[in-house]
Amino acid sequence: MLLPSHAHRRPPLPRRRGASSRRGVHGLITTSPRRAGCLVVLLLALASVVLAAAVLHRASSKPRAGHHHREEGHLRTAARRVTIFSSPLRPPDGSPARQELAVRSWLALPWDVTVVLLGSHPSALALAGRLGRRVTVEAAVDSSCGHPRKFNSPSVQSAMEAARTEELSCTCPPGFRFTGTPFFHSMIARAQAADDSDVCVLVDAEVVLLPEAVTLLADLSKIDREWLLVSASRNVSSFSYNLAHSAMLEEIQAEEWAADGSDRGLVFAWNNPGRPLLAGVVPSFLYGRGAHSRWLIHEVLSSETRLVFDASSLVLGLYPEDSTAKRGAGSSSSGRLPGGSWEHGVNRHLASVYGSYCRRPPGGHHHSFSMLYEVVKHSEDYMLSKVEEPTFSRFVTGKEQDAHEEVGGNPWNKENNCLPDHLPSYSSEASDVPYSLEMLLRFVADDNKSVVLGVAGASYRDMLMSWVCRLRRLRVANFVVCALDQETYEFSVLQGLPVFRDPTSPNNVSFDDCHFGTQCFKRVTKVKSRIVLEIIRMGYNVLLSDVDVYWFHNPVQFLHSLGPATFAAQSDEYNETGPINLPRRLNSGFYYARSDSATITAMEMVVKHAAKSNSSEQPSFYDVLCGKEGVNRLGNDRCLEPSTNLTVVFLDRDLFPNGAYKGLWGRHDMRSACKKLGCFIIHNNWVNGRKKKLWRQMESGLWDYDPGFRMCLQSWGEASSSFTVAEQFHASDDMES
Repeated sequence: MLLPSHAHRRPPLPRRRGASSRRGVHGLITTSPRRAGCLVVLLLALASVVLAAAVLHRASSKPRAGHHHREEGHLRTAARRVTIFSSPLRPPDGSPARQELAVRSWLALPWDVTVVLLGSHPSALALAGRLGRRVTVEAAVDSSCGHPRKFNSPSVQSAMEAARTEELSCTCPPGFRFTGTPFFHSMIARAQAADDSDVCVLVDAEVVLLPEAVTLLADLSKIDREWLLVSASRNVSSFSYNLAHSAMLEEIQAEEWAADGSDRGLVFAWNNPGRPLLAGVVPSFLYGRGAHSRWLIHEVLSSETRLVFDASSLVLGLYPEDSTAKRGAGSSSSGRLPGGSWEHGVNRHLASVYGSYCRRPPGGHHHSFSMLYEVVKHSEDYMLSKVEEPTFSRFVTGKEQDAHEEVGGNPWNKENNCLPDHLPSYSSEASDVPYSLEMLLRFVADDNKSVVLGVAGASYRDMLMSWVCRLRRLRVANFVVCALDQETYEFSVLQGLPVFRDPTSPNNVSFDDCHFGTQCFKRVTKVKSRIVLEIIRMGYNVLLSDVDVYWFHNPVQFLHSLGPATFAAQSDEYNETGPINLPRRLNSGFYYARSDSATITAMEMVVKHAAKSNSSEQPSFYDVLCGKEGVNRLGNDRCLEPSTNLTVVFLDRDLFPNGAYKGLWGRHDMRSACKKLGCFIIHNNWVNGRKKKLWRQMESGLWDYDPGFRMCLQSWGEASSSFTVAEQFHASDDMES
């Protein structure tokens, strides 16, 4: 079983001593079923009703003339700032018309509401453009997105300019893709960074929110503690919703609608964003693929960091019923996967190994739900009913339906809350991603049939993720990852990466002793050339980039513009003057190989030569392509392989510097120095040892991944991020040693 590092798990907060399960919540009154039959308790309940009526008196659902206007004015003058976050689904899985209707309903709520659409699909940008300044798009949320749009470059110079100036949009093809799914933990982190809001709401993109939602949030905002509200919307097949006369829907009664019972159509809301939701980290759930909503509620309850209010008995939102059926039926034509797919399997695995979702009920073995309340409405008042037994709401406290012996039963009556077949271990025998290398290439390749290949083992998995995060920041999505071991393969699957396992990789890869010059390094490098040869034989161009190569700009279009029968590689020459194509100065950690006959034949020669060599593959590249002692050199920056007429271009070191060039890694502001040179990339080589390599890259600021939270670093999270070079370096060191 693949388990996350213990460094990533944080224990839940200890139970607060002396906390009474009968105690009310400041601002709202609570009721408990166990108070019935006791005269004293009845008197207390009666007094509580009077208190609730005094504190939380609300207008009637059939207001007198002018009363609704006064209530709306009161809500606006309260100056409560609400930010609603949502991730719209792309067609055909989502309906742009329903999504626009939903967002318009949010903007019509009687409060200071702003909307943030999470994702970079053009449909989200178009929707924000139509609805005005209160709707913005956050494209930096982590996701496993499709491929960048095509750019036809007529010249090398224009390709260089385009790479530096054009912001490529991340779009996914209309068919099956890999996979365009946003990560739930990144969405939560973005919402938590909204420190200019009083209340954050995370809602399905097609849920129409009703005024009742704001009315309830206004009352809950009077509570002087942190809280989390959760509510299941009501399914509706069709309705006429007039935004100009929204009061017409105040007559809806909860029992007239049937809750969906799944994770779709949910509404989450919480106050004081920036304060912890739970004691621990949210794993990299794939949004909308099950398990994450119930896991989050369970962990908040277990952590006792917030009160949890279940408002599913109220009608806070309406959810189109037809889209429920559409999303639930996976089909390869639409690009969505059924409930038993690998994406759902990933989420179930994460839920089983993070936190205590599958280990114990909230509150420990006493089965106490000290932080859980049901929100009910009596006449015009909201009441909080203390939950003693979690039978009222299968949505909040239940697992998936097949985890129960009977509907309505206590889901905590087993020692193991998750059945073995419900949350299985994620193993290669049972749950591998059903993608072959050929399928991955077809999904991710750009319009020039070019792919970026990264190769990594367990010792460099954090550097792999920093590399991936940087590519995502640059909107580079046409990459695949070759995992050298099963641990890296499973880790990459759980991070939503397009990954494949090379069965020919050496099994005894050393963790700390696999750097340049070691026997481990020599064995591992030969895997890379074999994989590149396999891919170019399949008709795809390959940019092989070691994961210790930091990208400032996307160089693919520039490299492709060099033309056919051209092999472009980084020079490892450290002298600032003189030829850069001297013997053994071809770096095999960054090169672009086209899928043409000349390159394929030459790569076959390289692989064959390396297989017979006791060295790494790097000398084989030079000896085959440039000849021993450089007999095939042309000028100061080229070679010509005579049997294939393949031109080998040693890339300009100002644009593609190695780790020893001009002492760039030792500069105080290396990023600015590289910007002046016009660097596309810089290689973190010419340093001995994994730990030194990691430290140098983190210290330089060219690091884009937080290994503690397993999340890409984002500009909107920097203010509250605890990421420091020293702490994360030692955390990474502990995690990998």
